[in-house]
Amino acid sequence: MTSPEQNTPSPGRCPVTGATADEPIPLYGSAYKSDPYDLYREMRDAGPVHRVRFPSGIAAWLVTGYEAAHQALNDPRLGKNHGLGNDDWRALASIMPEPQHSQLQVHLLHQDPPKHTDMRRLVLDAFAPRRIEALRPRFQELADSLIDALPDEGGADLVQGFAAHYPFQVLAEVIGLPPELAARFDRDWGKVVQPVGPADPGRPVYEGRLRGLQTYIADVVAHKREHSDDDLLSRLVVAKDRRELSQEELDSMIFQLLVAGQEPVTNQISTMLIALLRHPDQLERLRDEAELPPRAIEELLRYDSAFELTTWRFFAEDSDLHGTRIPAGDSVIVSLCAANRDPGQFPDADTLDLDRTPNAHLAFGHGIHFCPGAALARAELQIAIGTLLRRLPGLRPAGDLDELVWIPAVLARGVNSLPVAYDKRI
Repeated sequence: MTSPEQNTPSPGRCPVTGATADEPIPLYGSAYKSDPYDLYREMRDAGPVHRVRFPSGIAAWLVTGYEAAHQALNDPRLGKNHGLGNDDWRALASIMPEPQHSQLQVHLLHQDPPKHTDMRRLVLDAFAPRRIEALRPRFQELADSLIDALPDEGGADLVQGFAAHYPFQVLAEVIGLPPELAARFDRDWGKVVQPVGPADPGRPVYEGRLRGLQTYIADVVAHKREHSDDDLLSRLVVAKDRRELSQEELDSMIFQLLVAGQEPVTNQISTMLIALLRHPDQLERLRDEAELPPRAIEELLRYDSAFELTTWRFFAEDSDLHGTRIPAGDSVIVSLCAANRDPGQFPDADTLDLDRTPNAHLAFGHGIHFCPGAALARAELQIAIGTLLRRLPGLRPAGDLDELVWIPAVLARGVNSLPVAYDKRI
């Protein structure tokens, strides 16, 4: 494999567009969100590190390519705590207003050791593979119940009718969210992770969602304090009462569970279905399999990862990253999608190969921030995709897949609507 340093662009200049550091590559717009892979290919070919800009105006350094991404995800110099961000980053990136930024943004994704180690330990048992395997029959019941509610024949929107609900129902079972509280959860609250700047006309709605979610989290904490049980939410409340967590850390961890614990899986179901609908021969093959091969799910995760980019990382001091000088406090982001399509790691990387092995994709990240819910996500995806293919024979697009509207989220890939047709629900 070619060393990233052998192909590094000159610092301060983008090899794709020729732009200087003051003109970063834009990572937004409908064309980019629909299919970012041509741009990622150009960036990978030119070098591993690029200056980019997001729709809110935030500039960052983007890492592309498998080897460079793998190294960055394991680089102990790169911290996740927002306190490491410099003034330039903070002026644009701290979009969530106070007090919510301080109260909801100190979860696992924004912590470094030793605090990260202690907080992560609190959630690992709930997502342990052995526990997830024991819950599979219940996950299957939930999937079947949602499909039972779809029209008998003709078609449906598989996001609105299935993918938008299934991951949250599973999550509620796993973390111990009681039915009465689960029924109150508003999926629109999850949109608080999408950037809405202070001058955006949608800012009042955004801030209303934040307040609604914060009130909901307070109600969850109060309920679990009064009705403690042997579940993750109860254990987190107990940890706060034992002073292992601050109130802000408790609220942030519940925030992370409720949002990061479901939206990525919703989006991943949609990207997997779109990939299969674009490859009907592969869809038919999987439909006829008695058990959906785990390797097929791994390949679908690699082929179009719903968690497109990682969250911010920072150097505490000016540092070299694959030949590019990164100022202290500038944000560094890793493109998981670009890494997962690197032909240096994956032969015929742009081909959907359901038999691909080995398949060391980075869809769940790597290193100490590897997704703690990976085993749960894999089980959900295997059950969701396998059940949809089995119970909706003749599954096919109900329109032009090229006209799907992709969500404008900075870090994620997915759609809010996926109309399909099928012969008859079984």
